[in-house]
Amino acid sequence: MRFGTDGIRGLANAELTPELCLAIGRATARVLGGPTVLIGRDTRRSGSMIEAALAAGICAEGVGVTLLGVVPTPAVAALGAADSLVGVVISASHNAAPDNGIKVFGPGGTKLSDELQRRVEETIEEVRAGGGIGRGITGAALGSIHSDAGGMGRYRSMLLDALEGRRLDGLEVVLDCANGAASGIAPEVFEALGASVHVLHANPDGLNINDRCGSTHPEDLSDAVVERGAQLGFAFDGDADRVLAVDAAGRLIDGDQLIAVAALDLKRRGRLRGDSVVVTVMSNLGFRLGMAAAGIGLVETAVGDRFVLEALDRDGLSLGGEQSGHLIFRDLATTGDGVLSAVLISDVVVRSGISLSALADAAMTRLPQVLRNVRLPERDPGLVGRLEPEIERARERLGAAGRVLVRESGTEPLVRVMVEATDEAVAADVAEELVAAVEAAS
Repeated sequence: MRFGTDGIRGLANAELTPELCLAIGRATARVLGGPTVLIGRDTRRSGSMIEAALAAGICAEGVGVTLLGVVPTPAVAALGAADSLVGVVISASHNAAPDNGIKVFGPGGTKLSDELQRRVEETIEEVRAGGGIGRGITGAALGSIHSDAGGMGRYRSMLLDALEGRRLDGLEVVLDCANGAASGIAPEVFEALGASVHVLHANPDGLNINDRCGSTHPEDLSDAVVERGAQLGFAFDGDADRVLAVDAAGRLIDGDQLIAVAALDLKRRGRLRGDSVVVTVMSNLGFRLGMAAAGIGLVETAVGDRFVLEALDRDGLSLGGEQSGHLIFRDLATTGDGVLSAVLISDVVVRSGISLSALADAAMTRLPQVLRNVRLPERDPGLVGRLEPEIERARERLGAAGRVLVRESGTEPLVRVMVEATDEAVAADVAEELVAAVEAAS
């Protein structure tokens, strides 16, 4: 197992086994240390099994464990940052229930650097080979496990404080909680801020997380917003670190559009540090053009919100994110936070008195973008390089009015093909040619 774009993931109890999780716990404690490690999880049935193994491994290295229970990923990051503690999240994000994963945050609430990830990976292998087991840690030197029932309350206060005393009175909103970690906290926060809330998919049973709901399946949300005459709706993923929206007409508003709306609002208020935003290579060409027209600079990174955060901190900027719905408001958070982002976007709507659809349309015009995922029999790190002649031909065909990106997934054996063009039919045709090339080469 290796760290991917967003932690370590695999099929629970087949790839991500209790034995491996115990080794990950040992390695995390051994490399990162600290008096205590915070552990949070989403609603998957396998979460408590993995939590037990992780906690045992951490305690076996002489480090304590504080169990937060079911909480959003950004809650673990926020509490870890506030208390200068290492945090671990057990979640496979938007993946189906049988999968699970482990994300690790350093004491500042930020995801690990490449170097720290490498050290943890090496230590995992050392532990699995029997290296250093026991290490003389017995008796009073062992770590102990405690539960923190107040962690969610502290995170809730952070979310409410983000509006600096403002409220969402008069706003009618629909929330799709993906039967995941947002199921309790998101409706509670919106109601506390005065919004009228209708909730979808907030009854987790351990197996229904992300099941035809949430940010990967926003169809129910779109229908519910239109049927209820709500002003907008938000769909979270399983661990609530990302969010997508729909407007009053049920139209999907993706991460690029949400970032654009937030960027223009922050710039108007003099809060967009550096008058620039950070996005990944996946951001839509229309977003780039919209930001340029508004006088907002753009910093581009590889896919993954940890790369976005690194660029934000390196350049001293305040806003960044991904088309998939990870938004990082750096003055308020250290990672993508779906509930926080939904609250802040709702605040823009209420303060401005302008609908989300009008705000999004004014911020950018989304150009046709075709995305295709090609599943591979197994990971092939050299495959994209071998396709460079085909990729270059696609770029030549599109010219300056289009864009091509072919990349390997950081979490699954997939190659992702993205094509943008002013004509959707042309984008689709080029994408299919590239998909065929990937399939032929795999």
